Amino acid sequence: MKRQLPNPAELLELMQFKKPELNARKRRLDAALTIYDLRTIAKRRTPKAAFDYTDGSAEYELSLTRARQAFEDIEFNPDILRPAANVDTSTEILGGRSAMPFGIAPTGFTRLMQTEGEIAGATAAGEAGIPFTLSTLGTTSIEDVKAANPHGRNWFQLYVMRQREISYGLVERAARAGFDTLMFTVDTPVAGARLRDKRNGFSIPPQLTLGTIIDAIPRPWWWIDFLTTPTLEFASLSSTGGTVGELLDSAMDPTISYDDLAIIRQMWPGKIVIKGVQNVADSVRLVDHGVDGIILSNHGGRQLDRAPIPFRLLPEVVREVGKDATIMIDTGIMNGADIVASVALGAKFTLIGRAYLYGLMAGGHAGVTRTIDILRSEIERTMKLLGVSSLQELEPRHVTQLTRLVPVGEAAKQAAGIS
Repeated sequence: MKRQLPNPAELLELMQFKKPELNARKRRLDAALTIYDLRTIAKRRTPKAAFDYTDGSAEYELSLTRARQAFEDIEFNPDILRPAANVDTSTEILGGRSAMPFGIAPTGFTRLMQTEGEIAGATAAGEAGIPFTLSTLGTTSIEDVKAANPHGRNWFQLYVMRQREISYGLVERAARAGFDTLMFTVDTPVAGARLRDKRNGFSIPPQLTLGTIIDAIPRPWWWIDFLTTPTLEFASLSSTGGTVGELLDSAMDPTISYDDLAIIRQMWPGKIVIKGVQNVADSVRLVDHGVDGIILSNHGGRQLDRAPIPFRLLPEVVREVGKDATIMIDTGIMNGADIVASVALGAKFTLIGRAYLYGLMAGGHAGVTRTIDILRSEIERTMKLLGVSSLQELEPRHVTQLTRLVPVGEAAKQAAGIS
């Protein structure tokens, strides 16, 4: 091969120098290509106790690990020669439109993760055209969330507390503020054993110890934000000062029942969905009761460890209650492909919790927007590769759930069709 000296003009055409990004926040968020990348940034920027509160789950954290593994243990079955140059990711859910088949799940104590808290989540959701859910244990008021997202869809998650008047008051306030959906949560009669929180001494509000001071040294921005922004306020807690588990146990009521559901339904003028459903029988009963939807959820693995895996439960529930029922799912979603698989197996909608909080901790409002953008891109790419142009074209045949955990005894016989 004949060699020659490089031509400087040709080199300039081949080598284009990238303009440096001077905005540090934008630079680190642009470098995040996955939700796990955002998690890495969040861990680096957030004190250990606050990060572990978000990242952790109950006891041995088996429920969360299994939920994420279930999404990884799938096989997609794409169609070929089915042009899908443009895809429509929008869907109708609970009487309104969402630009994508996911919304932001309710998360408690959110401003402890990053000071912009629920305002960042609500505004980013509104800009993206997806619903935002405010938790009973949120750190921003119902009215302030509405002001931040005046034209978007706001949902409210309700715990029925020992002092029923507190819960009733929140329902009335959410209705007055124009929230369109109430998320009645049933999986928290008592707090799960959040062992990371106990080991870290995590409390509300944070208390300074030698350990927290040492942990704060490489993260001064978090403490500066925390100490120079308005004091945390909780819509439903009249007093604080203790671990999250202690606060939950003091507020929650293990005696809630269908009677409470009936009372709340009479009070609430909009749509009502039940969050925390974990078996087929309860799913059927709730649909028969005429609720507007159910959410298959084990609370992100934060309550009962070794609880059923929502994604595994989904096909059986859809078979029993009918494909027209509004079945939603959360827990373990870390990729847009997880959302596509859920829709293919019959979920009408999905909710993201930790994925949203990783973005929040990584970069506030911009970080939440980055979470949404990553998931949007993954959803669109997965749909195109499957050969579908709309969510309505997704079918169970597009997904095969691979088996890792196998039932034993009678359950195994039933699964194998042996009488």
